[in-house]
Amino acid sequence: MIENINFVSKFRIANIASILIFFLSILFIIFKGLNYGIDFKGGTLIEMRTEQSINAASIRESLNSMNVGDINVKKFGKEGDYLIKVEEKKKNNSELIPQIKKNLSDSLNSDVDFRRVENVGPKVSSELLESSIIAISLALAAMLFYIWVRFEWQFSVGSIVALLHDVVITLGIFSVLSLEINLSIIAAVLTIVGYSMNDTVVIYDRIRENLLKYTKISISDVANLSINETLSRTIITSITTLLALVSIYVLGGEILRGFSFAMILGVIIGTYSSIFVASPILKFFKVSYKTLEKEKEKIVP
Repeated sequence: MIENINFVSKFRIANIASILIFFLSILFIIFKGLNYGIDFKGGTLIEMRTEQSINAASIRESLNSMNVGDINVKKFGKEGDYLIKVEEKKKNNSELIPQIKKNLSDSLNSDVDFRRVENVGPKVSSELLESSIIAISLALAAMLFYIWVRFEWQFSVGSIVALLHDVVITLGIFSVLSLEINLSIIAAVLTIVGYSMNDTVVIYDRIRENLLKYTKISISDVANLSINETLSRTIITSITTLLALVSIYVLGGEILRGFSFAMILGVIIGTYSSIFVASPILKFFKVSYKTLEKEKEKIVP
């Protein structure tokens, strides 16, 4: 069933809002920065269990007295389970874990069990950060190459803008909320890139098809028609994906919460950008049937 919503009339307001949020996100990323996790900063991750429920603030206070660096403590799993993240400042930390365990036992007057301990050195963390940036860059480059081959250059520009819009705003929200950036978030960002591109390609393909079919109408009318024709598919795909992601966020526990939240943001922002960011770019460049014909002439002399 084809809807009849006038999306073009909302392009101007949506574009102003997108530009404002985009630049605000950049400002937050530059000046506030991102909250990198142990994967990228180096440190120790401890999964701890106590016989009795202890206030997280008490654990944090006990660890702060040891001057080991930034501390992050939060409840994890069952009652009495805590996830502790420690940014190590000392170069020689072979005795750090026994010291932390003894200090917590003494200060909390309770036996503590370290069920899992993971260490990431500063060299490894810097390599992981570099590899993550390369992975995201290569994914973006591959997506843009596909669009460049598949469509005309105006479509490629629209895809570039939409992808940058999605990634920057997602990271900006993480910066505003001081949410941790770790390897799972990088995986989420890569998935967001693919999801957003898939949504954009579906709409672009229909716009291109309708430009060749309706040669006399403007790009605004073609874009509006194409978005409405693909709207039911877009809504169904987004809602079913969000249902799964919300379930993971609510029931998946602390480990999957950051990943699922990033994915939820990505699906919402990606769906929005496919309609209100990628499509208006074609209107800006005044793409028409003649544009497609000129591009064909360049390829086939």
